[in-house]
Amino acid sequence: MFLQPNRVDLLIQDCGILTMSRQGFITQGAITVKNRQIAYVGRKDSLPKIKAEKVIDARGKIALPGLINCHTHVAMTLFRGLAEDKPLDNWLEKSIWPLEANLTWEDVYWGTLLGCVEMIKTGTTCFADMYFYEDAVAKAVEETGLRAVLAQGVIGANVASLGKETLKQSFFFVKRFNGSANGRINAWFGPHAVYSCNVELLKEVRRLASEKNVGIQIHLAESLEHSKKVQEKHGISEIRLLEKIGFLGSDVLAAHCVFLSEEDMQLLRKYNVKVAHNPVANSKFGLAISPVKELLDRGVCVGLGTDGPASNNSLDLFESMKFTALLQKQHYEDARVMKTWEVVEVATLGGAKALKLKNVIGSLEVGKRADIILIDFDKPHLKPFHNVYANIVYSAKGSDVDTVIVDGRILMEQGELKTVDEEKVMREAEKRAFNLTTR
Repeated sequence: MFLQPNRVDLLIQDCGILTMSRQGFITQGAITVKNRQIAYVGRKDSLPKIKAEKVIDARGKIALPGLINCHTHVAMTLFRGLAEDKPLDNWLEKSIWPLEANLTWEDVYWGTLLGCVEMIKTGTTCFADMYFYEDAVAKAVEETGLRAVLAQGVIGANVASLGKETLKQSFFFVKRFNGSANGRINAWFGPHAVYSCNVELLKEVRRLASEKNVGIQIHLAESLEHSKKVQEKHGISEIRLLEKIGFLGSDVLAAHCVFLSEEDMQLLRKYNVKVAHNPVANSKFGLAISPVKELLDRGVCVGLGTDGPASNNSLDLFESMKFTALLQKQHYEDARVMKTWEVVEVATLGGAKALKLKNVIGSLEVGKRADIILIDFDKPHLKPFHNVYANIVYSAKGSDVDTVIVDGRILMEQGELKTVDEEKVMREAEKRAFNLTTR
C-alpha cells in the first residue's frame, strides 16, 4: 500500500516485515515514513521512485511494530534487586512502601530515565505507567522520545484525606499532561486497587474519568489474600463490586486478573474491560497463572506487561512473551494453547487496543504512527529462519533489537541511543538508588 508523497523523511529497505496486519509477513520489504506516519509498507520492488532524507539498510533484519508494555511502574528500577524472595503482601508492606515513602521527584525522574533506556534498547516503544510524581515520568518520556499512557496513582482505603489529595493530584495531572509531548503522552486516572481505595473514592474516579473522557488503570484480582479480604468485606468479588458501583467500562485497563471466577470473566467481556497480563512478576511472587486462554476465548482484549522492574526484574517484553506462551501451555497442559502468532499479537495489537491506541499504533499500516523496531536476525540463536513468530517468541531477546523508531523519530540505531546519554543515566540512577536505601 502507498500513500502518495515521493519525498519522504525515512526509508527502511531490504528487510522482512512482520506487519501484524492483513499484509502478513513481507519479504524483501520496504517502509517509508512521512510526517511521523507510515506512508508505504510492502515489497521494495513495488515501491515507486522516491527521495528520502534518511535511508536505513535493514538487510538481515525483521521490522515489526514496537512492543507495547501495558503495565509497569518504571521508576521502580531503583528498587531492582531489593526485597527478593518474599510473598507479595510482605514485599509491598514491609519493603517497598517504606522505601517509596522516601522517594523524591528527582528519584522518580532518574529511575524512569533508566527504565526508558532499558525499554528502548529492548524494543518497547509505548508503555502504561502508574506511580507517584508522574510529572517526573512525563518529563523522562518527553526527553527520551517514547510513547506512554501515564497515571498518577490514587490511593486511600482508610484515610479519606489521603484519597482526596491523591485524586486531586491525579486530576491535575490529567488536565496538564493529556495529549502532551506532541501527542505521545496520554494521561489517565490510576486508582491503585479495590483494596487500597474505598468505594466512594472509586466512584469519584469513575465520574472524573468519564467527564474527562480518559481511561483508568487499576490493579485487579492480583492477590488471593487481597481478593479474599474484599470478598469478606463486601460479600462479592472485586470485579462484581466494581460492576455494582458502575466502575467497569471499555476505558478500564485492569492489571493482572489472576484470580477470576467464570462470572468475573463474563463481566470483563460484558463491559469490554482490557486486561494487562504480567506473567513474569506473577510467577516471581508465586501467584497463580492468569487464565489468558479463557479470556481470549471469550473475546476479552489482553495486552502484555512486565509490571515494575522491582517485581520482574526486567522490562524486556521478549522475555514476557516467552513466559506467556510457556506458562499458558503448562497451565492448561496443552501445547496448542497460545500459538506464537497470538503471543506476538498480544504484545503489539493487543496492547494498542488495551491503551485505546488501536488506530494509532500496534501494526505497520499506512496512516499509522511510525513506531517501528528492527530485530537483527543475523544471530546464531535466530538461525535457521523457518517461522518468524516462533523465532520472536522463543528465541529472540531484547538485546537483538537493533533500531527503534517512535513517531517517525529514530531513538536508537544499530544499538546506539540517540536521545539520551546512556552512561550518565546509569550513573545517576545508581547513585540515587543507593542513597535511597540509606535515608
